[in-house]
Amino acid sequence: MTEERVERVLAEVHDDFGMIRVLEVDDYRFLEFGDAIEQSCTFTADPAWLEYDYTRAMLIGALCHEAPESALFMGLGAGTLTQACLKFLPLEDVEAIELRPDVPRLAMEYLGLADDPRLYIRIGDALELLDSAESADLIFVDLYTDTGPGVAHLAWNFLKSCQERLTPGGWLVINQWASDDGKPLGAALLRGLYHRHYWELPVKEGNVILIVPADLDQTLDFDALSERAEGLAPQLGYSLAALIKALRPAS
Repeated sequence: MTEERVERVLAEVHDDFGMIRVLEVDDYRFLEFGDAIEQSCTFTADPAWLEYDYTRAMLIGALCHEAPESALFMGLGAGTLTQACLKFLPLEDVEAIELRPDVPRLAMEYLGLADDPRLYIRIGDALELLDSAESADLIFVDLYTDTGPGVAHLAWNFLKSCQERLTPGGWLVINQWASDDGKPLGAALLRGLYHRHYWELPVKEGNVILIVPADLDQTLDFDALSERAEGLAPQLGYSLAALIKALRPAS
């Protein structure tokens, strides 16, 4: 007979966009929006642990860069990916843009988000604040609500500006919703915008991570990526090799 998991509500707040809730189940804490729509999962003992494949796939996008010094996160959530990047990459300057002011507060209070001096959090709409953000070696787009991806995930000008905000040799990493056929949401738009010059990484949660270089001359060095991932595996506590094998050119 399996033991029933006990779910405990640690915090619940309401803002202009709806409800935000923090739950605890065993060794994990979850950030939820609206009607039990899970946004993030934190392993309490190690907030930099990436539980889900989609966050590990986004870390692979970060490892495409040899030595990133700056990163911009659009959408913070519990901050697990941000924490992992701060912990495992040589980052010196990290900016996060988060729409809802209670999200970073709850992340720090309940989900282990550290008050790192390298991290600067701005509250507001990413579509409006991107133009005032610093250029970065890595840019992450993960803008989800309780109803699915935010409008930014299909906004041509915004997605174009994200790529243009990259430093030379930089990488844009997008957590894109997947259609029923396994292709990323807005596949035709993305192919036209990025000239089919990007890579896709489908994950079991049903999303497709897009890894987009700063320009058309930039390619993905699979050998160097695998080497960096393999070297990091003992610190991460898991291997990224299977996910790297699933990387495919833009479909």
